[in-house]
Amino acid sequence: MPMYETTDQVDQHNKEIKRKRLIRFAVIAGLLILGAVLFFTRDIWLSGIRGVGRQYQIITNDGQLAGGNFPLELSAESDYQLEFSGKEIVVLNDAYITFYNTEGSLIKKRLHDYSNPVMCPADNGKVLLYESGGDEFCVENDDSILYSDTFDENILFARISPEGYTAVVLTSDNFDCEVKVYNRKGKEIYRRQCIDRVSGISFRDESRGMILSYLSAENGGLVTSVQDIDLHEYVDRWTSPGMDALGLEVYGYESGAFVLGIESCGYINSTGGISSYYRYDGELAGGDSQDGKSAVIVNNDERRRYTMALYSGGASEPVVIEFEQPLIDVAVEDGLAYVMGRQEITAYSFDGTVRSTVEISDSYTGFTRGGKYIFLKGFGRIDRIDFNS
Repeated sequence: MPMYETTDQVDQHNKEIKRKRLIRFAVIAGLLILGAVLFFTRDIWLSGIRGVGRQYQIITNDGQLAGGNFPLELSAESDYQLEFSGKEIVVLNDAYITFYNTEGSLIKKRLHDYSNPVMCPADNGKVLLYESGGDEFCVENDDSILYSDTFDENILFARISPEGYTAVVLTSDNFDCEVKVYNRKGKEIYRRQCIDRVSGISFRDESRGMILSYLSAENGGLVTSVQDIDLHEYVDRWTSPGMDALGLEVYGYESGAFVLGIESCGYINSTGGISSYYRYDGELAGGDSQDGKSAVIVNNDERRRYTMALYSGGASEPVVIEFEQPLIDVAVEDGLAYVMGRQEITAYSFDGTVRSTVEISDSYTGFTRGGKYIFLKGFGRIDRIDFNS
């Protein structure tokens, strides 16, 4: 016996057909709208895709040594310091401080009378020159000495900010040491007597604040504590507890400080708490930090393990990169870490991605980056190579 649909069944069937048609229409309309949006915004999302492609493209530099005035020939019998002032390369030895432009042309050569000279660069063409253990310092550029001062006490060490502020740590008869701070015009703006030995100084927030690190005894060992000082209000913002590290340098930034020690390193957060701590597996070969990003190189000759640890900040775990040969030097600039091995210099992003590389000979003991160049420190000579990163 044949089966016939009732009127209700027919209506239900027609409704189902209409519903499917509506769904199909909605899907097609949605795809058309999405296509239109992608078409009219193609410049935005295509540039993003192209940017990702560039991010992971490794640049291989040719490593050709510059000619012309290079190499800069120096006395092989005298050790020297090499820095980039933001404008020129500056060379300091036991007799002269010399300024060259990036093409190697001599700009200025001045005889100094420091028996144990030390040089620190700023980023505006200025350099700080002082005598370690002596009683005098000066800040100068390629034209003249901008300001200087002499003391009855001896200078332990000194540092200069990118803006030209200078902090000098001095011996003291009544305290462990004394700190004096000068603004960019050479006027003393701050003085502090310290009961613990100051081991490091840096500036933060365009010289609005200063970071000090102290060495002190705690539980039978030496620890490093860090202090943040406001140079506008002249108040202490915070002081950290002691970190189990023999601090060599401290690097301040807006969210705290990075402590580079002989056997370990760590971060202090913006309220003075220890946010991270790391102990090295080997001997410290170098370290640097800028704007909270830090790189530390460690050589373990016994285990033949050579590593660079990249720290993006105090709240993140380090990215550890292993190398086949001992590491010589490292620098952090413009969000990249530049590491020098015996036969290569490589630039890394802080996620561990290789950005650029160049092969070099094994005769260099360090490097300084200046603009699009890298200046290689050799025995009695300075070479220059192009380095695109």
